Amino acid sequence: MEKLERYTLGKTDRLKSRKVIDELFKTGKSFTLFPLRVIYQLQDNTAPGDNMNLQAGFTVSTRHFKHATDRNHIRRLIKECYRLQKNPLSLHCDYKNTRLNIFFIYVGKERPLYELVQAKMELALKRLIQLS
Repeated sequence: MEKLERYTLGKTDRLKSRKVIDELFKTGKSFTLFPLRVIYQLQDNTAPGDNMNLQAGFTVSTRHFKHATDRNHIRRLIKECYRLQKNPLSLHCDYKNTRLNIFFIYVGKERPLYELVQAKMELALKRLIQLS
């Protein structure tokens, strides 16, 4: 049975657990595609029926963006680009039966255009498919 492509980013798709986030930052691997820094961690999906094979978190530095409206705008851009392009990565994780936790950090110093974030997100997700 083929999985339907759903362009959603629900509560189960987001990385919320403080324990998992701390472990991701301690033991995860990373790469940078400016203006995005991607921290990821692969795990074997040992729980049968666990449909949370791909979870992502998003953050923007307070140091470079003092106003919450700027940080929220950039975070929304990143989340939207991820939401629209995550399906191939999700299918890949299902096929490999792996669990992937990802954290996207915006490291740029200026508010980006949508096209730039979209292009970098596409490259980041392709690299994650190659690495997993």
